[in-house]
Amino acid sequence: MTAYPHLLEPLDLGFTTLRNRVIMGSMHTGLEDRFYNYGKLAAFYAERARGGVGLIVTGGIAPNRAGWLLPFGGTLNFLGDVFNHRRVTRAVHAEGGKILLQILHAGRYGYQPLVVSASARKSPISRFTPRALSERGILSTIADYARCARLAKLAGYDGVEVMGSEGYLLSQFLCPRTNLRTDRWGGAIENRMRLPVQIVERIRAAVGRQFIVMYRHSLLDLVDGGNNWDDTVAVAKALERAGANIINSGFGWHEARVPTIVTSVPRAAFAGVSGRLRRELGIPVVASNRINTPGDAEAILARGEADLISMARPFLADPQFVAKAAAGQADQINTCIGCNQACLDHTFANLPASCLVNPRACRETELVYAPAATPRRIAVVGAGPAGMSAATVAAECGHDVTLFDSFDDIGGQFKIAMQIPGKEEFS
Repeated sequence: MTAYPHLLEPLDLGFTTLRNRVIMGSMHTGLEDRFYNYGKLAAFYAERARGGVGLIVTGGIAPNRAGWLLPFGGTLNFLGDVFNHRRVTRAVHAEGGKILLQILHAGRYGYQPLVVSASARKSPISRFTPRALSERGILSTIADYARCARLAKLAGYDGVEVMGSEGYLLSQFLCPRTNLRTDRWGGAIENRMRLPVQIVERIRAAVGRQFIVMYRHSLLDLVDGGNNWDDTVAVAKALERAGANIINSGFGWHEARVPTIVTSVPRAAFAGVSGRLRRELGIPVVASNRINTPGDAEAILARGEADLISMARPFLADPQFVAKAAAGQADQINTCIGCNQACLDHTFANLPASCLVNPRACRETELVYAPAATPRRIAVVGAGPAGMSAATVAAECGHDVTLFDSFDDIGGQFKIAMQIPGKEEFS
């Protein structure tokens, strides 16, 4: 009998079944932005699918040029783009997994001069002032989302996730903070929600019923001028009516001063909010943010606070997360420590993502650890993070490894870091 019966239970969506309740949430790795990296991206996701995750969501892909996060960023709006994406979907399906394409329009968060938004209000995290979308521009954007979803289906994706959280374009239309419009796309919540609702409707019409449409909805904006709870619920119900299969939970805008994912945030801190929304809807709801152990995930599901669990950074740290949990080896999981140093910090510095506790992440085609043809006796001097990583990999390859350190215990500088309040998980 498994220790995680709720987490490992399949979920029947009617037209397809997820093998468990675990979602690898969307993370921007930097590999999505250049066509020549799609082989690396395919290997990255395939390794996570091989590890047993039920559903993977890609990093954000723009539906048009105005939606780019970075100049010439990852986009799916031409037929020629399909062939690169097929490398990813085929690799994941070969390992028994399912994968969604996240459609992300950056809006005023884009680091490029083509940025648009609901209104011409500059973001504090981008140097570019956006152009307010015209009526024609809005209708064109809706069509671009639908075309992107249709091409995603052609590329072999099992569905799409529409990114409507974290302060990107759809959040910018939903919230009075950034939507100062006086036309039918602004003002009352019924008008402000018109864009995301019509996008979901058009996507559903374009892809049919046998295709997952997940919407990542901001349950707490955590900024002045955000939506209240009644508006948040009203939007979620409208998205359900529009054709969404699943509602994913998002918390906080990128410009918010309230932390949501760092180590100092208590584990599963926002699960209760997801549970509150779940009671209002008739479709599955996903809990997210600071859930990095199978025990935490199981407890959330057992309490009825969610139907699915999204974990993003934990799958950078250990692609075998689900397989180890299923095998009763949860103590062997290489746990995410919530440091953000090699994932989010790299992303905002326009560098490829990696992981402080798993340097192989996003480098699966470069760091190939094959069994040693001639095992050797190896001494590794220094039991800090680098030394322990080298010793572990060498041992996995079949070498006889001895690890030396001048101290009585291992950890190196991590032992100092974990003494700082809020960084206890470095242990």
